[in-house]
Amino acid sequence: MPIHPTRRRLLVGGAALLALPTVLRAQGTPPLRVAAVHASPVENAWNSRVHLAFQQAAERGLIAYEFSEGVAATDYPRAMREYAESGARLVWGESFAVENEAREVAADYPDTAFLMGSSGGPSGDNFGVFGTRNHEAAFLAGMLAGAMSQSGRFGSVGGYPIPEVNLLINAFRFGVQETRPDATFSNIFIGAWFDPAKAKEAAIAQIDGGADILFGERIGTADGAAERGAKAIGSLIDYTPRYPGTVFANALWNYGPTIEAIVADVQAGNPTGRDYTEYSFMRHGGSELVFVPEEVPPEAVAAMQAREAEIRSGAFEVPIDADEPA
Repeated sequence: MPIHPTRRRLLVGGAALLALPTVLRAQGTPPLRVAAVHASPVENAWNSRVHLAFQQAAERGLIAYEFSEGVAATDYPRAMREYAESGARLVWGESFAVENEAREVAADYPDTAFLMGSSGGPSGDNFGVFGTRNHEAAFLAGMLAGAMSQSGRFGSVGGYPIPEVNLLINAFRFGVQETRPDATFSNIFIGAWFDPAKAKEAAIAQIDGGADILFGERIGTADGAAERGAKAIGSLIDYTPRYPGTVFANALWNYGPTIEAIVADVQAGNPTGRDYTEYSFMRHGGSELVFVPEEVPPEAVAAMQAREAEIRSGAFEVPIDADEPA
């Protein structure tokens, strides 16, 4: 069967593990066949976290994974249908640009589970949704930033003002205000999910306007910070090795707990038309803060870690504000 130019197939983690599905079937626990439709290349920060988690689940024998990447909105429903027709038991995707069409596809394949990054709610028994929720880690990073800033002015660079992005930037601001009540903020949305050059320009503009620490929701922010000698915080992945001396903290997102939750539902025959966002929270291991201890004042670390313990225990909830940052 011809392979679509944007498609790569991974069966249980790669060629070295191709025999594993047969072993698992013999044991009566075959891996769940999962197909992902990525709108961006899997190297994109957000997609890379999902892609890595699927690869890790495949290596553990939990799933058999295949995917398409760089799928345009005009071709997206067709790719979903193709995977459903070919027998995938779970089709993963990001329906932000194709909400209505994605839901129509799911309705046509009631025996297939669909899990979509979405700003809307679940529908039916088989259309589940999830949101990106590394906001708790962004809040904690903000606490560190508030204690470190010299100017008291903080910036951020986002892709689009959708709820998932807004709440992340707002959580960072809430964290800053906890340790720097007099803070002022700026923000620029670049109108793209992947445009490092534009993100760098937006970062430089804010630094030139007085910001000395930036929250980088988009790749490229740290490039501007490095060029101007400012500090930056990364989102989703760990940017510290790439930007030593510039990126001092990262609000990581771990997608593994979400995969485990929906695979368990599919295998058990449970309805999957529910919201799986909770599995991105710290209490499930869905997000975490990593930082460079040598670059952060010890007293700031102690205050941050105390708050982190409260978040993990449920004693403190980071506010969720999905309104566009002013």
